Amino acid sequence: MKHQEVPVPFCDKCAFETGAIFRHLGHEEADIINFEKEFRQFRRGELLYNEGSRISGFYCIHKGIIKVFKTGLDGKEQIIRFAKPGDIIAYRSVLSNEVACTSARVIEDSQVCFIPAEILISLVKSNSTFAHELLKLACHELGEANSFITDIAQKTVRERLAEILLLLVEDFGLDEQDYLQISLTREELANIVGTATESVIRLLSEFKSDRLVELNGRKIKILNKKGLEKISNVFN
Repeated sequence: MKHQEVPVPFCDKCAFETGAIFRHLGHEEADIINFEKEFRQFRRGELLYNEGSRISGFYCIHKGIIKVFKTGLDGKEQIIRFAKPGDIIAYRSVLSNEVACTSARVIEDSQVCFIPAEILISLVKSNSTFAHELLKLACHELGEANSFITDIAQKTVRERLAEILLLLVEDFGLDEQDYLQISLTREELANIVGTATESVIRLLSEFKSDRLVELNGRKIKILNKKGLEKISNVFN
């Protein structure tokens, strides 16, 4: 099936709508990206890049959701984060001139802009505000990784699942009926928590029995946010 033709977004307009890091660019710098970038569309399940591959640029998400993950020796995925509109991915591999340390796969039909590596390097050298914001972004992601490592070591699977549900609420919000505005398989949830799919299925069933959530296929309705906060020990 062919992708429907859609207008290519302009970086300056898109950046202010989504909060993307490109809002720190001047008009001429934004024009350079608009001219050099490639606008691409992906369907759910498609791969943007693979761990260990050499990539020649990075991606800015305009629409949709993309999971960034690593693959273990047993082939099991460990989801690192979800990229949503305004986020950039693969930029660290560009800055370090190393092969990709993660893979990225679409979980919700997406529109992304692929920006050549030399553009990012040039902006870092010429725009100190942009470089500073990029550094802050990298530090924030490193902090999240450190928190995840601590959770894996110190929290139970039940606590981690409750915390992940709260983080998904924070990142993607709830619809008018209090359903999470991101649809994930049980396996994907398990790959975020860092446990077996069977454990997530059992715990979600327990959460449902405890009137913390309501389940409708992949959709999860949050019934008791305070209860999830208590289980997760987020604020302890």
